[in-house]
Amino acid sequence: MTDLYVAWRDPDKRQWFPVGRLSFDGEIYRFVYTKGALQSPGFLPFARMEDRFAVYESRELFPLFANRLLSKKRPEYPDFLQWVDVPAGQDDPLTLLARTEGIRETDTLAVFPCPERGPDNIYRVQFFSHGLRYLSAGSIERVHNLQPGERLFLMVDSQNSYDPWAVALRTGDPIALVGFCPRYFTQTFRSLLERRDVKVEVVVERVNLDAPTQLRLLCRLTAPWPENFHPCAEEQYEPLAQPESPNSLSLDRLEHHM
Repeated sequence: MTDLYVAWRDPDKRQWFPVGRLSFDGEIYRFVYTKGALQSPGFLPFARMEDRFAVYESRELFPLFANRLLSKKRPEYPDFLQWVDVPAGQDDPLTLLARTEGIRETDTLAVFPCPERGPDNIYRVQFFSHGLRYLSAGSIERVHNLQPGERLFLMVDSQNSYDPWAVALRTGDPIALVGFCPRYFTQTFRSLLERRDVKVEVVVERVNLDAPTQLRLLCRLTAPWPENFHPCAEEQYEPLAQPESPNSLSLDRLEHHM
């Protein structure tokens, strides 16, 4: 995992905007704002990264993101790796952020990867079901009884008053609502569903009965990668500055001189 997008939720419009991109080249972490950061007047730059047209660099993961990771010193860390389905040797920061979305309760930020076309020509993304805390007791019981490999189905929810792009998750017969897809994936998921030549399949990856609600139901979506299909290619994902920009700021040096 080398690149993640940072999404911000407008508290008034309840709309998600991709406002930044976090990357790691093996030595240096870089953060750059994207054009989505200019689309909402309510968005304010992050602390110590106020210039939207600068490239920020650091040898350590920026505190904004490091604070969203569970400490390896916590006794529940081994359980946490099982919940997110990441082997102990592959628990690098960006992989963990991508899997957990870096979400905190009542937070307005999330991080997510942009799926890349692999050699098998498959679109593949893992994600945790959202909105479980709003489901009925019956739906939660159904979630807890799901089995790995069990198929789930996507339901377009255009009349959702909170999000007209919403895509719900349901079981087969008997039908039960088991959550929602992450909002920053829904436009891509819906575009795949609209293609009659593409078979979209969602299955249960694992159910974590002892995990926090946001890490309870891990799902996997796969579909053949269509021709001329380019996720995260919209203008709002374009960076406002390039890595070779003369306006590159090292937070390591800034901290040293503070």
